[in-house]
Amino acid sequence: MRIATWNVNSIKAHFEQVTEWVKAEKPDVLCLQEIKCENANFPSAAFEELGYACAVHGQKTYNGVALLARGRIENIKRGLAGDDSDEHSRFIMGTVFGEGRPVTVGSIYLPNGNPTPGPKYEYKLGWMKRLKTEVASMLPDEEAFVLAGDYNIIPAMADMKRPEQWVHDALWLPQSRAAFQEILNLGLTEAYRAKNPFQTGHYSFWDYQAGAWPKNNGIRIDHHLLSPQAADRLLASRIHRDARGHIKPSDHVPVEISLAD
Repeated sequence: MRIATWNVNSIKAHFEQVTEWVKAEKPDVLCLQEIKCENANFPSAAFEELGYACAVHGQKTYNGVALLARGRIENIKRGLAGDDSDEHSRFIMGTVFGEGRPVTVGSIYLPNGNPTPGPKYEYKLGWMKRLKTEVASMLPDEEAFVLAGDYNIIPAMADMKRPEQWVHDALWLPQSRAAFQEILNLGLTEAYRAKNPFQTGHYSFWDYQAGAWPKNNGIRIDHHLLSPQAADRLLASRIHRDARGHIKPSDHVPVEISLAD
């Protein structure tokens, strides 16, 4: 089973790029973030024609996440528990039934948190605590699950080209990385680094400004976190770097894992 994640930075603006990639790569599951549209405006019919079931948790203008799967999506959960006042659409999860064993997959758009300090950063840290609680509640079931998405976390120095640019950024602050590590410490595996432990210079995001893409001035912030049962099935993880060279690209590229069926 191939599970990809992609922050598309508006499904309307980058519909052509996304559908071209889906037709070419045919992932079994695709987690989308920042679709930036309400449910009714998501192009479900177009993806259904390509053979995908769709589960969407949208929001007008901002945020929004979706799950696409070649197979049924059941037990769909929209929104992260723990804060009834949170109206941001950043979390959707469902169990995917395809040709192999079922896998629960979540699409996550973790808050950016800038500027720091301030309420946006406190929201980010609070959201991560809620995600930790969600993970802790799922692990006792001992089932395979994958939480994929734009985590807005740079895990290590190897995951950025120019560390001096990120010293005071919410994506790299010690508290952010510590909160990310706390989630991993529950027993999850970060797929790309598990399969590519020594690679540097491989990123999933390049800003539109200052020639970041031609200079490969990027960061790696799009991750798959795997339960032990999913990690046991992990075969490979790769970044589709070439997607950033599209004529009208998202500033993120797809990141993909392969699980044994």
